[in-house]
Amino acid sequence: MARLADYFVLVAFGPHPRGSGEGQGQILQRFPEKDWEDNPFPQGIELFCQPSGWQLCPERNPPTFFVAVLTDINSERHYCACLTFWEPVEPTQEGPCAQDGAERDEEADEGGPGALPTPTPGPPGQLFAPKTLVLVSRLDHVEVFRNSLGLIYTIHVEGLNVGLENVVGNLLTCVIPLAGGSQRTISLGAGDRQVIQTPLSDSLPISRCSVALLFRQLGITNVLSLFCAALTEHKVLFLSRSYQRLSDACRGLLALLFPLRYSFTYVPILPAQLLEVLSTPTPFIIGVNASFQAEAQELLDVIVADLDGGTVTVPECVHIPPLPEPLQSQTHSILSMVLDPELELADLAFPPPSTSISSLKMQDKELRAVFLRLFAQLLQGYRWCLHTVRIHPEPVIRFHKAAFLGQRGLVEDDFLMKVLEGMAFAGFVSERGVPYRPTDLFDELVAHEVVRMRADENHPQRVLRHVKELAEQLYKNENPYPAVAMHKVQRPGEASHLRRAPRPFPRLDEGMVQWIVDQAAAKMQGAPPAVKAEKRTTVPSGPPMTAIVERSGGLHGNSARRLEVVRNCISYVFEGKMLEAKKLLPAVLRALKGRAARRCLAQELHLHVQQSRAVLDHQQFDFVVRMMNCCLQDCTSLDEHGIAAALLPLVTAFCRKLSPGVTQFAYSCVQEHVVWSTPQFWEAMFYGDVQTHIRALYLEAAEDRDPFSAGEAPVQDERSALDVASEQRRLWPTLSREKQQELVQKEESTVFSQAIHYANRMSYLLLPLDSSKSRLLRERPGLGELESASNSLVTNSMAGSVAESYDTESGFEDAETCDVAGAVVRFINRFVDKVCTESGVTSDHLKGLHVMVPDIVQMHIETLEAVHRESKRLPPIQKPKLLRPRLLPGEECVLDGLRVYLLPDGREEGAGGPGGGPALLPAEGAVFLTTYRVIFTGMPTDPLVGEQVVVRSFPVAALTKEKRISVQTPVDQLLQDGLQLRSCTFQLLKMAFDEEVGSDSAELFRKQLHKLRYPPDIRGTFALTLGSAHTPGRPPRATKDKGPSFRTLSRNLVKNAKKTIGRQYVTRKKYNAPSWEHRGQPPPEDQEDEISVSEELEPSTLTPSSALKPSDRMTMSSLVERACCRDYQRLGLGTLSSSLSRAKSEPFRISPVNRMYAICRSYPGLLIVPQSVQDNALQRVSRCYRQNRFPVVCWRSGRSKAVLLRSGGLHGKGVVGLFKAQNAPSPGQSQADSSSLEQEKYLQAVVSSMPRYADASGRNTLSGFSSAHMGSHAPSPRARVTTLSNPMAASASRRTAPRGKWGSVRASGRSGGLSTDVGSRLAGVVPPQANGAPADPGFLRPQRAALYIIGDKAQLKGVRPDPLQQWELVPIEVFEARQVKASFKKLLKACVPGCPATEPGPASFLRSLEDSEWLIQIHKLLQVSVLVVELLDSGSSVLVSLEDGWDITTQVVSLVQLLSDPFYRTLEGFRLLVEKEWLSFGHRFSHRGAHTLAGQSSGFTPVFLQFLDCVHQIHLQFPMEFEFSPFYLKFLGYHHVSRRFRTFLLDSDYERIELGLLYEEKGDRRAPQACRSVWEYVERLSKRTPVFYNYMYAPEDAEVLRPYSNVSNLKVWDFYTEETLAEGPPYDWELAQGPPEPPEEERPDGGAPQSRRRVVWPCYDSRPRAQPDAISRLLEEMQRLETELGRPPERWKDAWDRVKAAQRLEGRPDGRGTPSSLLVSSVPHHRRSLGVYLQEGPVGSTLSLSLDSDQSSGSSVSSSRQAARRSTSTLYSQFQTAESENRSYEGTLYKKGAFMKPWKARWFVLDKTKHQLRYYDHRADTECKGVIDLAEVEAVAPGTPAMGAPKTVDEKAFFDVKTTRRVYNFCAQDVPSAQQWVDQIQSCLSDA
Repeated sequence: MARLADYFVLVAFGPHPRGSGEGQGQILQRFPEKDWEDNPFPQGIELFCQPSGWQLCPERNPPTFFVAVLTDINSERHYCACLTFWEPVEPTQEGPCAQDGAERDEEADEGGPGALPTPTPGPPGQLFAPKTLVLVSRLDHVEVFRNSLGLIYTIHVEGLNVGLENVVGNLLTCVIPLAGGSQRTISLGAGDRQVIQTPLSDSLPISRCSVALLFRQLGITNVLSLFCAALTEHKVLFLSRSYQRLSDACRGLLALLFPLRYSFTYVPILPAQLLEVLSTPTPFIIGVNASFQAEAQELLDVIVADLDGGTVTVPECVHIPPLPEPLQSQTHSILSMVLDPELELADLAFPPPSTSISSLKMQDKELRAVFLRLFAQLLQGYRWCLHTVRIHPEPVIRFHKAAFLGQRGLVEDDFLMKVLEGMAFAGFVSERGVPYRPTDLFDELVAHEVVRMRADENHPQRVLRHVKELAEQLYKNENPYPAVAMHKVQRPGEASHLRRAPRPFPRLDEGMVQWIVDQAAAKMQGAPPAVKAEKRTTVPSGPPMTAIVERSGGLHGNSARRLEVVRNCISYVFEGKMLEAKKLLPAVLRALKGRAARRCLAQELHLHVQQSRAVLDHQQFDFVVRMMNCCLQDCTSLDEHGIAAALLPLVTAFCRKLSPGVTQFAYSCVQEHVVWSTPQFWEAMFYGDVQTHIRALYLEAAEDRDPFSAGEAPVQDERSALDVASEQRRLWPTLSREKQQELVQKEESTVFSQAIHYANRMSYLLLPLDSSKSRLLRERPGLGELESASNSLVTNSMAGSVAESYDTESGFEDAETCDVAGAVVRFINRFVDKVCTESGVTSDHLKGLHVMVPDIVQMHIETLEAVHRESKRLPPIQKPKLLRPRLLPGEECVLDGLRVYLLPDGREEGAGGPGGGPALLPAEGAVFLTTYRVIFTGMPTDPLVGEQVVVRSFPVAALTKEKRISVQTPVDQLLQDGLQLRSCTFQLLKMAFDEEVGSDSAELFRKQLHKLRYPPDIRGTFALTLGSAHTPGRPPRATKDKGPSFRTLSRNLVKNAKKTIGRQYVTRKKYNAPSWEHRGQPPPEDQEDEISVSEELEPSTLTPSSALKPSDRMTMSSLVERACCRDYQRLGLGTLSSSLSRAKSEPFRISPVNRMYAICRSYPGLLIVPQSVQDNALQRVSRCYRQNRFPVVCWRSGRSKAVLLRSGGLHGKGVVGLFKAQNAPSPGQSQADSSSLEQEKYLQAVVSSMPRYADASGRNTLSGFSSAHMGSHAPSPRARVTTLSNPMAASASRRTAPRGKWGSVRASGRSGGLSTDVGSRLAGVVPPQANGAPADPGFLRPQRAALYIIGDKAQLKGVRPDPLQQWELVPIEVFEARQVKASFKKLLKACVPGCPATEPGPASFLRSLEDSEWLIQIHKLLQVSVLVVELLDSGSSVLVSLEDGWDITTQVVSLVQLLSDPFYRTLEGFRLLVEKEWLSFGHRFSHRGAHTLAGQSSGFTPVFLQFLDCVHQIHLQFPMEFEFSPFYLKFLGYHHVSRRFRTFLLDSDYERIELGLLYEEKGDRRAPQACRSVWEYVERLSKRTPVFYNYMYAPEDAEVLRPYSNVSNLKVWDFYTEETLAEGPPYDWELAQGPPEPPEEERPDGGAPQSRRRVVWPCYDSRPRAQPDAISRLLEEMQRLETELGRPPERWKDAWDRVKAAQRLEGRPDGRGTPSSLLVSSVPHHRRSLGVYLQEGPVGSTLSLSLDSDQSSGSSVSSSRQAARRSTSTLYSQFQTAESENRSYEGTLYKKGAFMKPWKARWFVLDKTKHQLRYYDHRADTECKGVIDLAEVEAVAPGTPAMGAPKTVDEKAFFDVKTTRRVYNFCAQDVPSAQQWVDQIQSCLSDA
């Protein structure tokens, strides 16, 4: 029974003591006046009566009512029902009146503020003050309070004839039962009647309608998130304008949390004065008036629920974990069914008559029922995880959280973890864990209804039925008596508050009220206490728990077969059948990834333990330890699945004898697991064991139990520990005092003995075998943390002090051991403290334990020392044999294999990622260091992968970064030192050294690697040491050993320099060749080169006279053989002989001015300059340019005759200076001015040597431009400095078919561009189209400049346009080398991350790829190149003059030539292009590749690789235009950094000559075995295999390519991402060709039918080798068959050419050229990627997919195409070994032989690329019989039949070709074909 009301209080408005405008509450009266003993008067009531503050208001408000809740220090809640009404303030009052008891009835208002102005006594200025009646109660009967206070107010207002004292007295003395479902009628003595129903069960909360209201206000999702927030201890704040709503909402939220109790701050209505409470750090549920919303918004970590607006705001920094799926979605759907039953029927065609919606009260209970079910599902089976630690004198229950999470399958679930760790759940365990107590609805539900809930899961109607049943019970609990007698309570009349009250609320008579209270108290004492005995029972445990979601085991679903394997293996081990066990072990280790198999292992091992000891031999011991380690390595620190718990007794049972008296136990080999250093694990284990022993204590027949049932379902016939405990608690009151004492002591000694046992166990698993290794403890996470933060419950524990004294007293000499022992002692002491305090061990016992622990640890350390000593003597375990790598000829091992583990590096394929396939990494093997490479070879540690050899290697020279790491080895999980090596060939070696590798060996490896990577001198590189006599250590040989050409050159260089410089200069400065250290850096720009040339040169020294010395001539001849010179001759830019004789007809000449490298070190010896410029002027011109790299011609367009020039950027005093300082008065011709003038003259000479300036009536006239372009772009004639725009305004369509080819026609909106601010006209360029292609071909304006200078924007700043110049500056923004370097670093990181990605999948790769900006740089390069191609194609010349002229300039110039000239797309041509533009023109390969020690700081900058990537992008878009395959580009990309060949060493020809690399090929043929040049190697390899050849090669003549350059059109080069782990990178061909597969017939252990199939694993096998393309396969097949037939196999190239020739004949059934074969002109332009092209033949359009011109024979379309697409591999025969052809047009003609020779039919081929007419004996012939050079043809005329001509032919079919030497007579098969031939030859001539 309890009082209905504890206190009645009257609170009124009083002035604020500090005189501020606000008032404050004053308690006028309270009853009773002295506090109840059991319930003191709550403080601060006056604040809660008016939560928004006490204020006067100008009008009379209606009375308000709400209930505030106060919580006292004992967590008791006090409900304060407040009824507030307003009374007028008396204006006469000057201050609070003196209280006089006699005049209390006339007592006026209590104290209006003294300073109120009272000008008019009338109503207009009338103010009203609030007054509040408060009832304080511990019971929550809101309606009763409302009625009772209302009655008191009514009596006062209506003036009823009832004594208020009586009413108040009766209210305070009314006593009602707490629970039990009784009904009580009360009356307060004013003719009223109220019925109070008490709830059936005290434990269930009373919610009335509050939950339903909460859902109405906020909605399902919001309430669910508030629910999760409250459970996971977040701060929740409610806002509303209504106080009653606030208290309802808070009450509703609390009701939802049942059966958990909210144990933090709970204030449904918070007064304004206490708002700072909101910034408390602890969780809370608080309600605040909405007027304080602004204050709430400043709080950063508070979840704000606005009840009036229906919103819940969760701050960014707060994460509310959602309910685990599927509970979240199930709960959501059930709630919507309850709240909105119409939803299910909304879509029905014939909805049933509307269902009756539950009343609000009923709906409230249904909503609560949903949450009650939710808790039953969440906490189902929780009683199986309770540990009964003590039963008497009071039960101590602990909850095994890890086991609960593990068995529910929710280990990862954030929500449940937080709930179980929260205070509410701790309260739940201590309250509901008790085994013998009254039960309620939740206990029933969680024990008996779980099966039903699981069955109903997928049947919403059944779920709804269950919810309704539960709701009925909840409703019945609140309203046990449905037929309630009506309340009868008087209420005030309508608008009574507006009537003038007869008087203020009267003062009550304290004495009278007190007397009534005392009377009642006396009566109560006499009456017997009406205590209803609580019915206590054993709490039902319910079924054992199941996982929330029945997850299929996925990969490791442990089938019975797997468990069988585990059992068999263990029985083999114990039967000694080691070979059998060894076979099964890999399968067992694989199976042990699954939980059931690990349990099975533990059970099986238990069977082999007798009397807690099992002695094994060494092999058995090793097997058992390996399996245990495998089990434990997947255990988390909490051991959710009880695996470590099951193995704990075993690790102290299995042992082996090392020597007499020394035994090693398994625990010394399984210590490396995190679970052993986790205090929570040990606590759970300890409590579990204590429970087992205490249970045994009370079960008289204490049988030994299967250790597994400790944490799980016990065998049915025995009672669980909880049942035993329940029984004991029931009997406890009946036991005698002595018996009780005895039981308590027994229990305590049980706990104490277990504590000693555990101190031993922990020392076993925490002390390392080698106690000198303190490493173990420092690196164990648990121990370290405990050192810093003790989680002991004993605050001032003795553990610390004992451990300290132990350190000093125990007499340890060795500080290290001391450290280990001390840490372990402290760890164990903390553990003992915690568990003993919790399980009620007396402090004496605890002290005794603390004294014992150090001795236990010390004894164990001594035992271990002997074990450690003996275990060292065991024979070592056999490690896998080291696999020796295959080496190249000449490659030598520097360091032999160090054992390492190769770890996965974030590329998922190798670890069995998304592509499937086995986990090849981690692999166990060794790393080797050779003079050329770093090589790892080994085998995967995953036993299931089988005997696959894993190889990963990269050239030492490619190393870009090495860093030390510390990683876990995959097998033993030990922490080891490791090394991570990253290379620019996109390989990564992430290695952990095996423990046998000492740190000194690892350090030696690093040092050697560093020495090889950065040799002090370039002569130390592999390419130069290979096959030469001197080793890197020796001094370089004397000059006389070198080839003769080099000797003469050096002599000449010095001699010439001396002669040139003049005597006085020599005395001043002696010439020294730059020392090797400085070679990497360019000479400073302002100082001239060391071989300097003075101003006054004698003309004879530099201009080559006809009298060159013999030695000079020798140098010249070797220069002439260089690539440049051959290419200049091909381009018609002159030959050396004509240049020396100064033939004036040619506009350009080859100048040998730089043959001694005197003018520019980094240029080649022979340069192309305008004919009109004298050699001695070049010296002065060169000064205007950086590095003296003055403009020289490098290519000329065969069609428009425009030339492409290259140079370094300008110095300030160059052309730009000229433009800037045009009008400045010049005091005199200074040297700078003269060289600037020279430069201007030079550019003028370039312009005037262009043919179009000779004949202005060329085709560059206005007529060539479409009028549309004219209209939009006719710029003013003055604007001569144009800028290149960032071009995204698309020109709508191409008006004329372009001459060239465009990349795949996929439009893209991505605007990359050169990010310049440039206008949309480069010389009138219409902006390129949307996909990055340039605009229409007719886009150039008529008054184009003759020469465009493409320069760096920064350089050309402030340049004024000059209308008179014929050249024009185009400033563009380019990236610098350092940006390339930074971008490449990020690209490497993206492609080879180094550690597994946080979010697997392609998104993270693409994001990091974008961050690298690599593709944006490629885009810019392609964009500039296409622009230059356009300009050249339109007849303007272009000078590319960027940076120093050796990085981006080289990239652009090379790309332009590749796009413009089909020759450079052949193998020979590409080689020539690289030799000319990259090697001869001095790209600094050694500097950019950081080849020597000097370059180490500058790092690797992949300028050449970027160029190759651009070529690869073009190759992708035009696969039929390149003779070489993509593999060729990868090959060059790999070897330009590998330093295997000499080709890409050093920075210029000058340096190569100085080192003797350039011309030694002639003299030194001593070492033929090693290819010194990469080209030589490619050539040799090409003869053997078609790997560099592109079968789809079918070029179109004179084709200019215009690739799309937008980022969306670019692809990531697979060179960056692919790898082959079977053999390492495939670019060293000798190594990549592994041993051949044995033919199927010879395979051993046949039996099953052999198949020819084999598995190709991603990233392991080389796909091109496993699945070669069709043509390669057929060629291989032919070679194999020929070998079988005993013939010498034919070369693949000959076979391929023959097949193509035969193909051509097949395409013509009659064997003769038909007119259809001559349709050359209709070749479609868009032959796009992958060989898909559209044929628009006469027979209609067909789409043909083809690899080459191998069309299906006989089809008319293909034969009509035959002539159009001839596959070819054109090279210029004079430079080529194998003949190959380029056929623009071909057919049979009769040719008249020379004098007196007959007519013969020959097969003629017209070749436009080589500009020649060749003839063969017959079509399939590969040997050319003769050539007519079209350059010599003067005319083609109709001929007449001569003697011996074919008779049948019409005479109009004869024609003659007249050359400078003779006249050729031809005869075609008929007149049309003769006409075709004449037209073709004519067009060829006119093109030239």
